[in-house]
Amino acid sequence: MKIILRQNVDTLGTIGEIVNVKAGYARNYLIPREMAYVASDGAIRALETEKKQYEVKMSKAKAHADVVAGQLAELQISIPMQVGEEGRLFGSVTAPMIAQELELRGYHVDRRLIIIEEPIKTLGIFDVKVKLHPEVVATLKIWVIGQE
Repeated sequence: MKIILRQNVDTLGTIGEIVNVKAGYARNYLIPREMAYVASDGAIRALETEKKQYEVKMSKAKAHADVVAGQLAELQISIPMQVGEEGRLFGSVTAPMIAQELELRGYHVDRRLIIIEEPIKTLGIFDVKVKLHPEVVATLKIWVIGQE
């Protein structure tokens, strides 16, 4: 069965692609979840308008993400942690902690978008990446300080 994808599907393709799938997969999974249309002339025309709307929406989202990325690059966050011997932390700095600190400063960032490449378990200054958009990644400076 030929369908037109309305969303990016990891195993099939990207928006607007016409793909061939088994009828049951299309009828029971993709179409009810509004991830695809049946490939007909009317659906192809509807998809073209959806594609234009999607591109406009994504360009606005990217512009907003660029602005926020610039603001986050200038921002420095201090996270107080309990410290043991030799500057080692009890536990580690986590993405929810960073998201909470950003929330206090007025930035609403989902914790799943904060990328900590290596666990932060010592005092110091660390760079943490925040994925704001598929094409925009901001770098945030984190200061881990001892709690008094």
